[in-house]
Amino acid sequence: MAVCIAVIAKENYPLYIRSVPIQNELKFHYTVHTSLDVVEEKISAVGKAMADQRELYLGLLYPTEDYKVYGCVTNSKVKFVIVADSSNTSLRDNEIRSMFRKLHNSFTDVMCNPFYNPGDTIQSKAFDSMVSAMMVQAS
Repeated sequence: MAVCIAVIAKENYPLYIRSVPIQNELKFHYTVHTSLDVVEEKISAVGKAMADQRELYLGLLYPTEDYKVYGCVTNSKVKFVIVADSSNTSLRDNEIRSMFRKLHNSFTDVMCNPFYNPGDTIQSKAFDSMVSAMMVQAS
């Protein structure tokens, strides 16, 4: 089950973070920001070899005792982070990729809104309901 989904701007500040349950939100903020170091390492390691690839799926960034943290970076350097419950062993790599694709498509819809200022936190109800649906669906 996805317990936290985050969208991080190119400059490494959060555009959107949603976690379940709400009580753990601060812990997930820390987990997401910790994962940014791993994201930067993987981007620089992969860097030149995959410079022309449109979507950079980073896979499992790191596992903790309770969670598995997955990452993806767009070609505009926006980072998506999904924190999944470690107890869910049925979550496969292709399902995680599918979740990132949905997240990216919905994020693109937010960016296409003429009333959205790039760099602002994401306030879109449609984006929020899509993320909620992903969290419920993954459980």
